[in-house]
Amino acid sequence: MNPISIVASVLAKARKYRKLTRMIDDRETARRILELIEELKQGALALAKPDEEHIRVRAREIWDENGRPPGRDEEFWYQAERELREAEELAKHAGEDA
Repeated sequence: MNPISIVASVLAKARKYRKLTRMIDDRETARRILELIEELKQGALALAKPDEEHIRVRAREIWDENGRPPGRDEEFWYQAERELREAEELAKHAGEDA
């Protein structure tokens, strides 16, 4: 699955939980939800980390999705790298709207 989609989904959950805290009168419950939101954002950032292992896994997924054509390794590697960098940027900016 595309890392951008995964990060976007996690961040959407974080925004949903943030809205929920505005409707809760219990401060302790709201505090715990806010902690969960922070964990979600950190998790999104970890998922999108463009290190060699994440890139390798994503490039393999792209290769499989495309029917395993020979000779396109670099293309899929660069695509995976680009997707992870975009997902990382999305996760980094999560604090602005989540």
